[in-house]
Amino acid sequence: MIIEVPSVSPDALEMSNGGPPSDVVPSNVAPSDVAPSDLAPAPDEIVVTAREAPPPGDPLQEANIKSYRVIQSVDKALVAPVATGYQRVLPEPVRDGLGNALRNISEPVNFLNFLLQFKIGKAAETLGRFVVNTTFGVGGLVDVAKTKPFNLPYRRNGFANTLGFYGVEPGPYFYLPLVGPTTLRDMAGNGIALLVLPTTVGAPFNRPAYAVPTTVIKQLNDRIEGDAEITRLQEESLDPYVETRTLCLEKRQREIDALKGRSNDVAAIPATETVRETGTSVNSEASVGEELRASPPPSAGDPLPSGEHP
Repeated sequence: MIIEVPSVSPDALEMSNGGPPSDVVPSNVAPSDVAPSDLAPAPDEIVVTAREAPPPGDPLQEANIKSYRVIQSVDKALVAPVATGYQRVLPEPVRDGLGNALRNISEPVNFLNFLLQFKIGKAAETLGRFVVNTTFGVGGLVDVAKTKPFNLPYRRNGFANTLGFYGVEPGPYFYLPLVGPTTLRDMAGNGIALLVLPTTVGAPFNRPAYAVPTTVIKQLNDRIEGDAEITRLQEESLDPYVETRTLCLEKRQREIDALKGRSNDVAAIPATETVRETGTSVNSEASVGEELRASPPPSAGDPLPSGEHP
């Protein structure tokens, strides 16, 4: 037996229910006129959002973001208060003297790399700075070489710069504890630099009793100098991690270009991105700032970028 069910028109359905059903859109209404709430998914509906691949230069982006957040938390809770106390206890002339002495120790590495890059004039100036400051500057505590009549400016250099000078690409980007923003090339160059004095000179440069306190002093001095940039990133940057990476990579590229005599070239930087709190990224044409600063922001462990500079 067949039972016929009478059809019900949409108007009759509307009248019987006191209005149109909430999940039905009238046929005479364009989709663009429907409010977003009318098309909202049901409570039990699962929405899957695709996660975009990290940029080519930062394949470990998610791990780096986590590292960045942890390091900034440690900086806020520990490093910044210690640096502030260090700044209050030691007068500025004393801090400057310690910084000058540590910088003077790095001059042999600078000199060697200028030679490897065939920058004979800069190598001679660097050697002259080292001799003048070591003798007349009381072991480098006073930077006599930068004053008249010497007028020898300090130029930082290193094996990472030499690798870049000969065409070695930066490689993957990392954000590491006690190092900060760096690349594979810079880590390799810094590793070589750390072996020069301990292996060629020996004591005291090969002893932890020398290496640990000098490293701590350098990092505290750098943290004090970078305080303004850290504050700016925390308060003004749309995305501190992405801006840190962008500025670091651009500054390093400019330094390599300067060694090659292309100091006026603009470094090629990938399109900036906005990284959400969840760690995903969305490509954006917007800049992370009104303009790129001259140097990358500091990190908690090492406020200056780990790459060596000319």
